[in-house]
Amino acid sequence: MTDAPDGRPDDIAPVLILSTGRCGSTLVSEMLNRHPGVLSLSEFFITLGPGAFSEPAPDGEDMWRLLSRQSPAFHSLLKGGDIVEENLYPFDAPGARFGPGDIPPVMTVALPHLTPDHEALFDELEPFVRAQPRRPLAEQYRVLFAHLAERFGKRVWVERSGGSLMLAAKLMRLFPDARIVHVYRDGRDTALSMVRHHNFRVLLAMILLFRRYGVEARKVYLSPKGSRFNSWLQQVVFRLVDTEKLIAGGPGLDDFGRFWSDLVLVGQEAFGDLPPDRLLNLKFEDLQSSPRGNLQQLIRFIDPSLEDPAWLEQVAALPRPARSKYQALPPEQRDSLTQACKPGLELLGYPL
Repeated sequence: MTDAPDGRPDDIAPVLILSTGRCGSTLVSEMLNRHPGVLSLSEFFITLGPGAFSEPAPDGEDMWRLLSRQSPAFHSLLKGGDIVEENLYPFDAPGARFGPGDIPPVMTVALPHLTPDHEALFDELEPFVRAQPRRPLAEQYRVLFAHLAERFGKRVWVERSGGSLMLAAKLMRLFPDARIVHVYRDGRDTALSMVRHHNFRVLLAMILLFRRYGVEARKVYLSPKGSRFNSWLQQVVFRLVDTEKLIAGGPGLDDFGRFWSDLVLVGQEAFGDLPPDRLLNLKFEDLQSSPRGNLQQLIRFIDPSLEDPAWLEQVAALPRPARSKYQALPPEQRDSLTQACKPGLELLGYPL
């Protein structure tokens, strides 16, 4: 394998899968992970917290601290033992090195997603990352991802994090050549999934708390640059706030509907004007009902040279049609949720 001048394997542009979360993007990541030419990076950026974007030119030691130490928010989510289904690290396995309170961010999902020998890969990465010279942040990530692609014999890297629409502006600034896959699902079903998900409950509770003090998350999401102040503020807030008490009384289903809609609008502002060769909108309901055609479109969008009939045959059997759950809600609750989701539903073309 050869590297492009910017540290990217071959000449295929990287791909960012962006979504609100709880919309089927995890399955997309799993299917791409089975492709022999795709390095599927799952939950890489989202687990690093605001520190992922706060240092404009880190050195190798800075990068290793970022990858190996929990941010205050991440620690708050894990320390109580509320382990969400996306986590892949086997905490209960004999000889497991880490517990929820000290697991490095890249070990929760990203490295176990790549290999069952994730402990060895973590140890292997440490000297490589720590030896890197000081350079712009984007170059640090490109060098790391190119190294992993070389390590696993892949031709292109694809990163997917749940809720990554919150990071869209920053990721697109770091990787201006990236192609965007926007995975989405009916906001009413997404909200029903979010309201039962511990991490999203904490996230939205904190957003609503900040809003009461005049801090709007939307402004942070749309900023293309990270901020050391935001990292510091997160450290202060998550050390002071008892997240379990915070989520005890909410947020409610309609709050999640509005949150989903706000993220869809953030995405539209961040990448809605990209041309068709840079943006693929992937509706999860279509992937469920017609997996083969949509997966073929996805891999062709990443690069036509990656078409692989054996891979397509294997992964097309994975998605399963599912009945929309929001339609089973009582009429008044269903109508209220629809109104909460309305701006995003209209933008994506869902019937009200």
